[in-house]
Amino acid sequence: MQPRNMSMSGVVDLAAVKAAGEAKAKAEQARAEASRQAAQGGAPASAGAVPPSALVFDTDETQFESHVVPLSSEVPVILDFRAEGFEQGRELSLLLERLTFEANGRLALASLDVAASQNLIREFRIQALPAVFALVAGQAMPLFQDFAREDEVRAVLAQLVQIAEERFGVLGLTVDPAAEGADAPGRGPGAEPAEAPAGPYDALLDAAVAALDAGDLGGAVQAYKNVLVSDPANTEAKLGLAQAELLARVKDMNPQAVRTAAAENPRDAAAQIAAADLDLAGGHVADAFGRLVDTVRVTVGEDRDSVRVRLLEMFEAVGADNPLVTSARTALARVLF
Repeated sequence: MQPRNMSMSGVVDLAAVKAAGEAKAKAEQARAEASRQAAQGGAPASAGAVPPSALVFDTDETQFESHVVPLSSEVPVILDFRAEGFEQGRELSLLLERLTFEANGRLALASLDVAASQNLIREFRIQALPAVFALVAGQAMPLFQDFAREDEVRAVLAQLVQIAEERFGVLGLTVDPAAEGADAPGRGPGAEPAEAPAGPYDALLDAAVAALDAGDLGGAVQAYKNVLVSDPANTEAKLGLAQAELLARVKDMNPQAVRTAAAENPRDAAAQIAAADLDLAGGHVADAFGRLVDTVRVTVGEDRDSVRVRLLEMFEAVGADNPLVTSARTALARVLF
């Protein structure tokens, strides 16, 4: 029951990337419209605002995809998994509520009862409480799976807001204590989210996804490259191209032969690169990164450079915000310098 716009694996989820791109475009359009109205003395800042109570709410599995996922394209949503009788986690939950109200529209908090959220428990691989995640433009991020001090929680939430703004263009919502939450357009459980504007490359990006779904990897690669010719910084196209090229590389591999060759030749750059591609395509992100970092350590010259380049390509496929990418970059820097 994984929400269609939520990426829970290391390998890029194209639907989640598309949601992030649409969210960023929507935020940029909103900024431009707000500036235009301000210059013309137009609508006040409170137009379309929500009451504070709309940003701290209980939810369940039936509303998760219809309300929480779309809301995450407008404001980062903290997901607080709670259990009745779990008093040790109450202090953290109260702290999250207080900090969400203090954020004044830059954060939302959704509380879920673990007893009624078993499908989500499995999807998020929750083994124990407390368990706190975030959802930004449909993408899930772990925040806390243990108790934390208030200063640590504040620092993590500040970083969450920064990532949401800089990476996804998710700027939050305007809060007005006098606003009627139930009547605010596009807000509250069951409300329909505002439709994101079509981007200039949506047709090509949709064609690339359709080609992937049909198994036409060459067509998907070309469609993404066509976007990048005109827009080299297009995030969705860059991530999609990296995934399509990965799938094309592993499509005709014999997994047993590839892994045997890698095991027998730990210094063979080509063998280790092929095995790392299989690791990544199978969702074993840490294994793929670790294999190539180790190979960089024991190779020299052109072999070493080819491994380094492939590792950087894998970072593109997974996404710069993934914590595994951050740790792998640090490990790579250590072996290079």
